[in-house]
Amino acid sequence: MNAADEDTFTSVNWDTPAANEQASTSNPSTATTTAALAGIDPASLAKRASRGDEADEKEKRTPRWEGFLMVQVTDPRKEQEGTKEMFVSYGIRAETNLRHFQRTRMTTRRRFQDFVFLREHLSKDFPACVVPPLPDKHRLEYLTGDRFNNEFLERRTQDLQLFLERVSRHPTLQRAQLLRSFLESTEWQVDMHSHTSHSSNLAHGNGEGSSGGILDSLTDTFMTAFSRVRKPDEKFEAMRERLERLEEGLGNTERVIQRTRSRHGDLATDYEDMASSIEGLGFLESGITEPLNRFAATSMEWARLQRNNSTRSTNEMLNHLHALLAYASAHRNVLRLRDQKQVDFEALTDILSHEVTERDRLASLSSPYGAGHGHGGVRGTGLGGYLRDRVDSLRGVDEERTRVERMARLDSRITQLQEEVTTSHDISVAFSNEVQKEHTTFNLVKEQEMKTLMGTYVDGQIEMYQRGMDIWDRLIPILERIRVD
Repeated sequence: MNAADEDTFTSVNWDTPAANEQASTSNPSTATTTAALAGIDPASLAKRASRGDEADEKEKRTPRWEGFLMVQVTDPRKEQEGTKEMFVSYGIRAETNLRHFQRTRMTTRRRFQDFVFLREHLSKDFPACVVPPLPDKHRLEYLTGDRFNNEFLERRTQDLQLFLERVSRHPTLQRAQLLRSFLESTEWQVDMHSHTSHSSNLAHGNGEGSSGGILDSLTDTFMTAFSRVRKPDEKFEAMRERLERLEEGLGNTERVIQRTRSRHGDLATDYEDMASSIEGLGFLESGITEPLNRFAATSMEWARLQRNNSTRSTNEMLNHLHALLAYASAHRNVLRLRDQKQVDFEALTDILSHEVTERDRLASLSSPYGAGHGHGGVRGTGLGGYLRDRVDSLRGVDEERTRVERMARLDSRITQLQEEVTTSHDISVAFSNEVQKEHTTFNLVKEQEMKTLMGTYVDGQIEMYQRGMDIWDRLIPILERIRVD
């Protein structure tokens, strides 16, 4: 073995490929030398490192589930019936293999206000998550009578079922401590109070509600001056556009289904009118009275079948379409909040740039012939700065001392702003990554639910026409027995 071979082998890095890639990214020159000695094209190594970074970023934006959580809302029950405090409780059954739950099977009862508390606090605890909406407590579609009748309770039970299904399928929300308490706690009132107190203390500890941060003190100004993102991200603009098209499509479908339901009702009325007319003919045609009466009865049965189908499958589809529209609206709200995080970052960056420029301008005024000479005085540029400088001069204020004091205040403010900008940037990036995860989760839920609601509608139509064929088939032998001499 010659010396060149020895040099080559002693230069080989025997670490794992992952370690090699990590070393490549941390020390490019060493990585290039090692790659060349090992017979690897440095350009291909750089591409592989780039692909590795892209894979890491993609993994950050990909939702991950740690297990399943299946829930069922059932058995609405009137509590304290006959009193002013009467309310409805809903039975909840759950099964899971998630490790943070104490049991794999759970049974409990909750009222509507408990669902409202769960939804509101999940939204506060996970602002980057698309928390599913609850059915409106005062939706007019519900008010077919009092809010304790069976139709109202059945509709609300289905809506609460959909809400809990969406939460339990969410990769982040299904692991929430509040959801675990909601499903398995026997002291839910205590847990609600504890969670509220903890959230308040946490908000106070983070400085919410106080004027500790520069961004907090200037929020109102930002809302007025920076209402839109100046550098919109194409990914999120595409998300927003797809959501708008989805909402438009769902709205159009909802209107068409409503017209279909109305026309089914009109058609059922026509069949009822026809049945009455045929029945009247039976009194005139004594030889075929029975067949005519059976024809009229079949027409009435077909009319009732159409009405029942319109009430059941069509109304169910309409309610689910309405729920999907509300879910898409919740997603848009999260996108809007992401934009606000970027607006905050852009606004803070502008303020920092302005303060740095002002500090540099003051520094250049140390000499009457400095770089800043002719660009304003110690109190600032423009007419306002000039007038304040003249007033200070008349009052005998030391301009150099004023300049040094202003620079010291600006240095302190710049340091604080740099920390605020860094924090705001980190929050904006993290929020954006979470929103991309949320968009993936939303699409998965949307596709599953659209598949379910379309299947339910199709099953209802098939059932209606199959039963219609059966009732009309039973009429054929009766009509064939009519003798025509």
